[in-house]
Amino acid sequence: MSSTDARLQRLVSSEICKGENVEKYALELKRLAESVFDEKILRSMERLFKTLGDSTRLRMIKMLALRKMCVCEIMVALSMTQPNASHHLEMLERAGIVKKKKEGKWVFYSLAKPEIVDVLNNLSIHQTM
Repeated sequence: MSSTDARLQRLVSSEICKGENVEKYALELKRLAESVFDEKILRSMERLFKTLGDSTRLRMIKMLALRKMCVCEIMVALSMTQPNASHHLEMLERAGIVKKKKEGKWVFYSLAKPEIVDVLNNLSIHQTM
């Protein structure tokens, strides 16, 4: 019996837990974990959070929430090189957060999902509490 099984056995026998049979309860717990999220949704969320896990990309999102911008504007605003800015924008585009539109010789970026700003604002509110 593994230490995890032994701990679960102690929990079940303590009457704090509603499980009667350790094996059945362990199976119930595994089903619970599987039912929380579909694997495809989990992978998608994982990619999204990895993309959002960079302060440069967060700044870009906040700026694009205000207006559409071309790469050269983002470069100047964030003091970046063109390849670096394009790399970050490409990551945001692959995650479905931004979209690009060609206007003549210029490519402008805007938010594909403006609601992401509300999510970020809600997260930042919780960080200041």
